[in-house]
Amino acid sequence: MDDTTAAPWADTLAVFDLETTGIDVETSRIVTAYVGVLGRDGEVIEQRDWIIDPGVEIPMAASIIHGVTTERARLEGQTPPVAVAEIIAALTEVAGRGLPIVAYNAAYDLTLLDREALRYGLTALPVPGAVVDPLVIDKAVDRYRRGKRTLSATAEHYGVSLIDAHDAGADAVAAGRVAQAIARAFPELATTAVAALHAQQVDWSREQAENYQAWRRANGSPEFTTSGEWPVR
Repeated sequence: MDDTTAAPWADTLAVFDLETTGIDVETSRIVTAYVGVLGRDGEVIEQRDWIIDPGVEIPMAASIIHGVTTERARLEGQTPPVAVAEIIAALTEVAGRGLPIVAYNAAYDLTLLDREALRYGLTALPVPGAVVDPLVIDKAVDRYRRGKRTLSATAEHYGVSLIDAHDAGADAVAAGRVAQAIARAFPELATTAVAALHAQQVDWSREQAENYQAWRRANGSPEFTTSGEWPVR
């Protein structure tokens, strides 16, 4: 990474991703998880992953995406309360070192983790004050780019390799490298302190949700609502 364009917050990043039973943060359960740390050139210097028996059937549609069946989860997975507590502890530890936590579409992963903690009577992860969400940032700094904003599409746009999409580890590492690539591509981010960047993302996420809601209402869904609360809904 070029020293002239590197944002200090991008030098060392914690990365986080979940694969789950579905898309509803209120009812979905964690199936796999990954917490890692990347160095300034995107190299993995720490990593930990989990497979969890969610205690419910994993829908076939979800298994097709992330590759974990109910049978495999029951055979190999930890019990949810133990694993969720370990995930929270791992994130608390890296945040305690002052590392930004990168998660693509962070409001999904962090909200679902919050609901899992509530489900099992655990102390929830304190809302981190330094979250970096490449999805929110990319939409803000390159608002009018056409095309999808999935992790795969965004990684391709920024020249980041993502070989095994929807594997929690592969997605987390790719998200971190995309965050570093965005920092290189947009020099104004290089001078932004991570706390200020976090605050900007709170505003950007709200604005993006408001714009999307207005578009949906103007295009055939007059009752549509969505939340832009970030990083935990």
